[in-house]
Amino acid sequence: MAAKKEATTGAYKPRLQADYEARIKKQLAEKLGLKNVHEIPALDKIVLNMGVGDSTQDSRKAAQAAEDLTRIAGQRAVVTRAKKSIATFKVRENMPLGCKVTLRKKRMYEFLDRLINVALPRVRDFRGLSPRSFDGQGNYALGIKEHIIFPEIDFDKVEKIRGMDIVICTTAKNKEGALALLKEFNMPIRDR
Repeated sequence: MAAKKEATTGAYKPRLQADYEARIKKQLAEKLGLKNVHEIPALDKIVLNMGVGDSTQDSRKAAQAAEDLTRIAGQRAVVTRAKKSIATFKVRENMPLGCKVTLRKKRMYEFLDRLINVALPRVRDFRGLSPRSFDGQGNYALGIKEHIIFPEIDFDKVEKIRGMDIVICTTAKNKEGALALLKEFNMPIRDR
């Protein structure tokens, strides 16, 4: 019912989502030689993860990291906790260790657009993303050393610069399909 309502009201679509539906789907079907529409690779979700190792001394650090990740993603981040105690790392059960957020649909496309066009160009000495970061099932993972490359983060209010992991999950069955999809989105993945 909600899909019909969106179609009749002409609801807002993110730029990358509209581009995917209008142009990229057709090009991918031709390039990969796919006949079935459901075989065409698409974005499934984007998972952002920020580990906070120094939260073992101060549990408020994980909450501050979750606040920053919430600003970056535009969606509330969840604090991740330890499942069991590990004495050598000074970790107790249920201790906050980091934060994560999973983006889908419109927020996913908006985040990917900001990542490609705003955040990655702000990385110092950026030479493109590694083509080796695919997992074989069509997912791409990348790590960022400084979360302050996102414009939503106020540099003056940041206590500590943290890194973060970004996993882009696609419906592609292999590396080639996922690489073709991300290249069509202008993801700066360098050639070998």
